[in-house]
Amino acid sequence: MFEVYITKAAKYLPNDAVSNDEMESFLGLINDTASKARRIILRNNKITSRYYAVDKTGKSTHSNAELTQNAIVQLFDENFTAQDVEVLSCGTSTPDLFLPSHAAMVHGLLKNKSVELNSSTGVCCAGMNSLKFGFLSVKSGNSKNAICTGSEKVSTWLLAQKYNHETTNLKNLEEQPIIAFKKDFLRWMLSDGAGAFLLENKPQGPISLKIEWMEAFSYAYELETCMYAGGDKLENGEIKSWSDYAPEEWLNESVFAIKQDVKLLDEFILSKGAESMKDAMDKNNITADHIDYFIPHVSSNFFVEGLKKGLTERGIGMVDEKWFMNLSRVGNVGSASIYLALEELMNSGNLKKGDRILLSVPESGRFSFAYAYLTVC
Repeated sequence: MFEVYITKAAKYLPNDAVSNDEMESFLGLINDTASKARRIILRNNKITSRYYAVDKTGKSTHSNAELTQNAIVQLFDENFTAQDVEVLSCGTSTPDLFLPSHAAMVHGLLKNKSVELNSSTGVCCAGMNSLKFGFLSVKSGNSKNAICTGSEKVSTWLLAQKYNHETTNLKNLEEQPIIAFKKDFLRWMLSDGAGAFLLENKPQGPISLKIEWMEAFSYAYELETCMYAGGDKLENGEIKSWSDYAPEEWLNESVFAIKQDVKLLDEFILSKGAESMKDAMDKNNITADHIDYFIPHVSSNFFVEGLKKGLTERGIGMVDEKWFMNLSRVGNVGSASIYLALEELMNSGNLKKGDRILLSVPESGRFSFAYAYLTVC
């Protein structure tokens, strides 16, 4: 077995940062009416700027694959070129296409050579799953290097025009032409971007991060679906797939919109997060004293104090000085968020050899959690 190191990290955030007051000028007004939920949600999530791969007309400036490619190419230099890549592992919640895979579309843009591909799907853990594929490939000796990515292009999923047919239908039914909170909620939470790591079996350059271990947990066996798209949730908790709806229902009910069961989220995301993190730390014999930087992906600042409390109750609480977050500056970019945060820390100049970093990523899709423990070399 070989050691595995993150030797480089890169990011790509499209266009200029978008402020809170500018959001609706990009995403549009549903039913020509400003969202009543927007200010409340933004006050709670504490996000002040984010990035969209669309212009103010709603036209795309980049595809998800292009965002990912733009992050990846920053990993290349005279010592490691596109021709040296052996594995390309890409994770996303929002691929451009159902088929082919996201990794295949990214590879098509790179135009380098034949490589092994892996595409990880899901929600926020998709980026960590892509990282674990690369980690295991290099660790086993199957490859000497791997490029792993997390990326999202969610802005076009959130455009007002995607919901207008539903609100028109509600008007015709003489109901309130306001989309459900489970859909409107996420319009003010999610944004676009991509991050990329280069994994190698030897440390390189002034700073490398050795991946000591990775762990993942799923609670889908006991909990209902919480965040979903391409279907709708029935009263019994089951999900009805888009393929079981008539085509006109896709528009009338915004079947492809991203939705979240907020009550379920509030009930389980923190408790299961603290439970799984304690299990991961116990399994690998570390305590909070073995962590110098804690990088949690949280969808909203609303959950931070609750997470701190849950970790403290399980004996793994950490002082505020160990927490590293950039949510307010770059937004919630789903599977890319952990890449964007670690890239910022890795390239900050603040790390010193021997520092230990814990990455924590929750996924509310059906409650999955992923962790990675790194040592600065």
